[in-house]
Amino acid sequence: MTNRQPKLLLTNDDGIDAPGLAALERAAAGFGGAMVVVAPDVCHSGGGHRVTTHRPLAVRTVGPERFCIDGTPADCTRLALATLCPDPTWVLSGINAGGNLGVDVHLSGTVAAAREAALHGRRSLAVSQYRGRSAAIDWERAGRWVSQVLARIDRMTLEPGEFWNVNLPDPATVPEGHAGGDPPIIECAVDASPFKLVFSETPDGWLWGANYHERPRLPGHDIAICFGGAISLSRCRVV
Repeated sequence: MTNRQPKLLLTNDDGIDAPGLAALERAAAGFGGAMVVVAPDVCHSGGGHRVTTHRPLAVRTVGPERFCIDGTPADCTRLALATLCPDPTWVLSGINAGGNLGVDVHLSGTVAAAREAALHGRRSLAVSQYRGRSAAIDWERAGRWVSQVLARIDRMTLEPGEFWNVNLPDPATVPEGHAGGDPPIIECAVDASPFKLVFSETPDGWLWGANYHERPRLPGHDIAICFGGAISLSRCRVV
């Protein structure tokens, strides 16, 4: 990154032991400087921007500059900026195991952690790996793609209140002819198309069941870009 001594705050919503967080650490390490990891103790996928105010947050040190918190992703950002890492150059959240596209930005704990950082004036990014129909994620490849994204966005400006939401495509959909199989990075708007309200009745109640891979999409927006095999790079705002 352009700053010779950057300080990076890393978090996620899949938990401190998630392979996506390890991949993000490897990607961020290539830029040098200090790195502090503050992540939840358990998975908070789909938890949105919930924060904890009714009880103390327990902090456990799990390694050098690595902390585990019994709270949400947004809690991790809030507590880190207040005490554990008050002056980061960037706040990076991810890599989430699964896409956070379109209206997912309202549901995602991964995105919430980055949004919380932007609320406090920090440059931030949320990054997710869309699974497509693949059974497994190649985290080494995902980390390499994130390194390319980080190199690009460090040369770009963010307006106050803006942050980045990034989605990596299913490798099987990357267009032919790209060097090393690495997808293009395309800046695009977030698609506001809602999911269909598909619920089925079960003995325990009503279960939502819309097909993520067949969701509505607008041409040139993040869902279509990512589903089409490119890395979607979207500017989001805190409000």
